Amino acid sequence: MNLDLADRFVAFAESGNQQRLSLKNGSPLQGWIMEITDDRLQISTGAGEHGQDHWLPLADIDPASLAYWDVIAQAWTPFTL
Repeated sequence: MNLDLADRFVAFAESGNQQRLSLKNGSPLQGWIMEITDDRLQISTGAGEHGQDHWLPLADIDPASLAYWDVIAQAWTPFTL
């Protein structure tokens, strides 16, 4: 995966206080992006001891599904890579 795409995912991770995305197979995930490498990211879903960390290849993420929680607007806001 190219580094520019990873940089855009960093910008996505820094938007809002939570992120929401879907995999290309349709599986939705919502939580906090914890780490990003040049070809994958780690998202933490759930709360406390019941939370789970998921490592996702960037290529498996549906770019049209990206959204972040905008605390000012109090709404999910689409994010474009």
